[in-house]
Amino acid sequence: MAKPDKTAKDFDPEVLARFDEYVHGVINRREFLKKISHYAIGAVTATSILNSLNPKYAEAQEIDPKNSKIDGQFVNYPSPQNWQGYLVKPKHKKEKLPAVLVIHENRGRNPYIEDVTRHLALSGFLAFSPDALSPMGGWPGSDDEGRTMQRKLDRDEMMSNWLAAIKFLKSHPLANGKVGAVGFCYGGGVVNKLAVQLPGILDAGVPFYGRQPVLDDVKKIKTPLLIQNGGLDKRILAGAPAFEQALKTAGVEFTSYVYKDANHGFHNNTTPRYDEAAAKLAWERTIEFFNKHLP
Repeated sequence: MAKPDKTAKDFDPEVLARFDEYVHGVINRREFLKKISHYAIGAVTATSILNSLNPKYAEAQEIDPKNSKIDGQFVNYPSPQNWQGYLVKPKHKKEKLPAVLVIHENRGRNPYIEDVTRHLALSGFLAFSPDALSPMGGWPGSDDEGRTMQRKLDRDEMMSNWLAAIKFLKSHPLANGKVGAVGFCYGGGVVNKLAVQLPGILDAGVPFYGRQPVLDDVKKIKTPLLIQNGGLDKRILAGAPAFEQALKTAGVEFTSYVYKDANHGFHNNTTPRYDEAAAKLAWERTIEFFNKHLP
């Protein structure tokens, strides 16, 4: 994937920790700027630090939506709130395809997620990425606005639409009946919940740095999981050992990888938290995992 101008090494770990709090709603913009103000020196202001951490979508896009090897379209699918999704397939494959649901972060389906969806299509999957912000007009063009909008949505209502997306893909005329899910941050947590709520229906799950499900629910999981976390992501790693022990106790097939020195969000190539080596390896493992479980 394309690399941003700056990397995580260009920022003090405290700045990255406060940024993680900011993007997850623990602190607001004003509090973030105040907490990192002592790193503002000379022409480098707190606002400029924030701007350098924010995503650069135009520079990071890797696959043109008009790529000749894929077909993509925006469709509304049967769901409680009539969500819209981005459906992309490889253009020249005639056989029925394994399907993958792509679940965005806590800010709606932004250009990074659409690029991930196209990556999956180029790898031979029918890829589908709904937008939880559909009832509000869709991703607004700004992640800050998108986070504010998504926080207003009911989590149970959102979950019902993700469940409907799995059922949509299961019965899609282009699909072979096998469906996997990959999600990032909030989306990683949704993948874990789908595994709990759809045992025997979701065929493979790949949560990237996602919140773990309630431990008492882990015994319901029948879905093979590929768990991907960053070694510096203390917030998510805090719950990882108990989750993995519960998976072992329940006899769930899973593999867990922790990428040393990688931050939360390491796969997102639009921000300085992107880790090229970790992202590339994690993605190779993701495709291999889906090829194994969605034949």
